[in-house]
Amino acid sequence: MISITMDDRLLFADMNNVVGYTKGFLEGVHKGKEEFYKSIAKDAIDIFKEFVDQQARVDPYMYHHIYEWYRQGSPDSRLFDVEYIIENGGLTFNGVLRQSTSVKAGSNIPFYNKATIMEKGIPVRIIPNKKALKFNVGSEEVFVSGPITVDHPGGTRVTGAFENIFDIFFQQNFKQSVLDMTGITRYLSNPTVFKTNFASAKTGGKAKGVEVGYNWITKAGDLIV
Repeated sequence: MISITMDDRLLFADMNNVVGYTKGFLEGVHKGKEEFYKSIAKDAIDIFKEFVDQQARVDPYMYHHIYEWYRQGSPDSRLFDVEYIIENGGLTFNGVLRQSTSVKAGSNIPFYNKATIMEKGIPVRIIPNKKALKFNVGSEEVFVSGPITVDHPGGTRVTGAFENIFDIFFQQNFKQSVLDMTGITRYLSNPTVFKTNFASAKTGGKAKGVEVGYNWITKAGDLIV
């Protein structure tokens, strides 16, 4: 009778390292997710701002309220910004409107909250500080002795314009304009580094998996240029 004794300790050690590599890869991806989100968030915000600038130059009346007076489409005159929050494994964008510091022709002080008031369509009550209030209706000068209420400051078209373009970009076009066009979607759908580094899993184990997973997910954020 022939008896063969096999030492399976090395076999199981390799298998444990392979399993550890797989778990480590997922752990590395999780660790690098926040850095990935930060990278794409900052770049996406820059792309959005440039997108709004372009639209404002094409239709300056629609977006005049989210820029300083007479500066529609100018990057250094924006009255809007975008903030992002990373929580619960997700990325959230929030639009923010800033106060104006410029003075409209014919006025003495800035209309500080012009962006918010015009965006929300909040009526404005104007009280003359002199005997009469003078303003133009078309080409005609009008004098009013008492207070007046402007129902739609900035015009009816601007009401909700920023919210609308924000939703179009981040809710409808974000995947296409940021993730698809930059190649991020394709990159994330095919983690080839997991396979190409699999040979080192037997010796590197979980530590190697963490390294590969972390580097893979963080590199995705570098695809936006």
